[in-house]
Amino acid sequence: MLQYIMNIFNRKGEEDMARAKLSKTDKVRNLFNTGASITWKTLRNKFDLTSPASMVGKLRNEGLMIYENRTSAGVAYRVGTPSKAVIAAGQAALFGKQGYAA
Repeated sequence: MLQYIMNIFNRKGEEDMARAKLSKTDKVRNLFNTGASITWKTLRNKFDLTSPASMVGKLRNEGLMIYENRTSAGVAYRVGTPSKAVIAAGQAALFGKQGYAA
């Protein structure tokens, strides 16, 4: 009986079903994917970010279309869909101006 109990306590991670810990970037990305507006203050306090603007910049570089809304109450961020003008500017930057002869 004692041997059985010792075997149970000596198992090392065989049956652990814990989830992997998320990074701050993943947590902020998940929050943005909810679709709600997120204030600068929320990012600063909830996720203990020194510079929420740099996290937003990092996520923008990863491909999220994050818009910034400045009001007298402060700064809020939201994820949206890019306009046609933004897509056209991106394509022009990648491929250059392509003229077509009529």
